[in-house]
Amino acid sequence: MIDGKLTGTCMHQLPININDLLANHSIESERIEYKEGWNPESILHTICAFANDFYNLGGGYIVIGVKEKDGIPQIPPVGLRSEQIDVIQKELVSLEKNAIQPSFNTLTATYNIQGKLILVLWVVGGEVRPYKAKKSLGKENKGWAYYIRKHTSTVVATGADEQELISLANSVPFDDRLQIASSLDDLEPHLIREFLTEIKSDLAKEAKSLSVIELGQRMNIIGGTAETLFPKNVGLMFFNSTPERFFPYSQIEVVYFPDGTGGNQIDEKVFKGPVGRIVQDALIFIKNLYLKERIHKLPDQAESKRFFNFPFEAIEEALVNAVYHRSYEIREPIEVRIERTGISILSYPGPDRSISLDKLQLGKAVSRRYRNRRIGEFLKELDLTEGRSTGIPKILRVMMENGSPEPIFETDDERSYFLIHLPIHADFLDNDERSIQDTPQDTPQDTPQDTPQDTPQVTSQVLALLQRIDGEVTRQDMMELLDLKDSKHFRKNYLQPTIQLNLLEMTIPDKPNSRYQKYRLTPIGKQLIQDR
Repeated sequence: MIDGKLTGTCMHQLPININDLLANHSIESERIEYKEGWNPESILHTICAFANDFYNLGGGYIVIGVKEKDGIPQIPPVGLRSEQIDVIQKELVSLEKNAIQPSFNTLTATYNIQGKLILVLWVVGGEVRPYKAKKSLGKENKGWAYYIRKHTSTVVATGADEQELISLANSVPFDDRLQIASSLDDLEPHLIREFLTEIKSDLAKEAKSLSVIELGQRMNIIGGTAETLFPKNVGLMFFNSTPERFFPYSQIEVVYFPDGTGGNQIDEKVFKGPVGRIVQDALIFIKNLYLKERIHKLPDQAESKRFFNFPFEAIEEALVNAVYHRSYEIREPIEVRIERTGISILSYPGPDRSISLDKLQLGKAVSRRYRNRRIGEFLKELDLTEGRSTGIPKILRVMMENGSPEPIFETDDERSYFLIHLPIHADFLDNDERSIQDTPQDTPQDTPQDTPQDTPQVTSQVLALLQRIDGEVTRQDMMELLDLKDSKHFRKNYLQPTIQLNLLEMTIPDKPNSRYQKYRLTPIGKQLIQDR
């Protein structure tokens, strides 16, 4: 049993589950360092490395008073005496002020583990990197150095790594930036308390008695100067009921095409709200409405063969991957397209150029640097993702275990979008569909298919759209021109008929999923307007 215990006026409970931290459950091993005792020089260098957050992983934790063996914390811990903690706390303040530049501040908490006190330092990714620290705390002056993490070790950044770190100067990932268009009133305490309770954080016990400022500081979701504090983007994403006010189209759209993407029937469900909640709600919705299981009795065998049209874990990993790695500066939603032959999850932009698509298809790609560093931290606490670069290998594994075809990962040369296609299990297809199963639908929902459809008519909606188009426009531009908010209604009654009638065309027809996609009138469309 592990009990959190607040000791000292400057020490706080942290927004983590201490059991998970000591079990390496929701935090990658490269983000945790265990120290049997207080070694100020070594700990200073690791604080500097976590603050530099070279790979945008979200900083890290230093656990003092716990011995480790082969990377595994040894429980019960060695522990610290209460008077030792007081000394460490005072020395830590001095180190952060005088031995690291720019000066830095860690968050600390004391926990009682089986009758032994341990001290946890939470080192968040710094806002004014790069940071450098003194090489030695001895009398001899050995100068200063930049430190970074390499796997589970703290090392001096040299050569190309040092140059790359310097190039990141004042570069803060979007989710960790301040949102100056908001105020602290936009953070909703009840959502914070619900989150802390769900992840079984020790901070949940005292959250009701804390102000928004105190909670925000302990969770590192606010920042700024004492007189001008603002929420960070990640705080608004998770702890505001309507984050789309600050991040337009930060939503998940689940679209079902029973007759294919060119058909007239479309069922759509849009999920808006706190990021953690809409991921969970969308997954439950998909699981309840679209996942099916079959059981085949095998001859001469006691056990039956059980499989699903789509393994839920693959959908979960693909959707969480999209939420984690999408850009919240791009005004495009995450779209889950469900068809008879497969499920596709589309997000913008695509993976970093350092990632080879061939290696990605094999599950061997490792992201050089993450686009968002805080979103993953909260998703891991909610058990929605496991760790760094584990999502794609897991998708490949569970698809294989279910007997499904291999998933397909798609992007373009500009890496403007990322599409994960999960083909349906062959036993859920008819014979004609099986023959084309390995060829996923790579055309967007706006493109007519070759299946027979009723020929659309030039309706008043079609004319209204054509008359408002001047040059090249995006889908959002057209909806704004028509003053429409419902994307399903726009797609079904305006965009699809216009494309099917060859009155409107894409500007990038060979890359239909590109976020740079625009639309323009065809010669037939222009002639129709002139004739009117």
